[in-house]
Amino acid sequence: MTDKTLPRTVDALVPLALLEAVRLVDAPDGDLEAELVPELRNKRLGLSETVYAQVRRYNEAVRRSQRIPFDEAVALARLVGRRTDAEVVFRSAGRYLANGSYARVAPLSRAVMRTVPGMLARPTALRHMRRIAVRYLGGSVARVGSSVLLSVPSSVTLDTGPRETGCSFQEATLRELLKLLVDGAGAVDHVRCASRGEGVCEWRAEWRAAGR
Repeated sequence: MTDKTLPRTVDALVPLALLEAVRLVDAPDGDLEAELVPELRNKRLGLSETVYAQVRRYNEAVRRSQRIPFDEAVALARLVGRRTDAEVVFRSAGRYLANGSYARVAPLSRAVMRTVPGMLARPTALRHMRRIAVRYLGGSVARVGSSVLLSVPSSVTLDTGPRETGCSFQEATLRELLKLLVDGAGAVDHVRCASRGEGVCEWRAEWRAAGR
């Protein structure tokens, strides 16, 4: 019998976010002498030609709305997870993913969410957050009282670093999305973790628009 199960994939914006975060963290200081850059390129992954080539590839895939094999994204996340600054990179990648996905929301919807009273903005923002969670994180978002709960059963960053380092990617994504969608500024709590044998990773955050 032929196995018709399709291979798992992720939106190309996910690996692109990881690589762009590596490039950002590895970028030399602005006042660094130009003659030192070739030496840095040999030491910093983010400055390598291989990374530049992959970034171009993923950018083209994003432009074409193509998806990338799940295992390919996992391998990239594991590479990040071996770095001593892995949490910094994962958080930067999460912010990049949030901003990239938010940029794909229709301009009119973005304008409405940023200008109308919070009570009217939140339902629209919640719909967009749910779509973003499904498309880019393979997860779901639910409203639980005055909070929102992001659940991700299996992510590309799970167990890719020591302890729960990889989970900072989704935490940063959620935090930045709340800021972009509803001017949220509250805490994001990692309430369940698949790395701890709890079956799924979940993050809880206050669902409100700051000052509105």
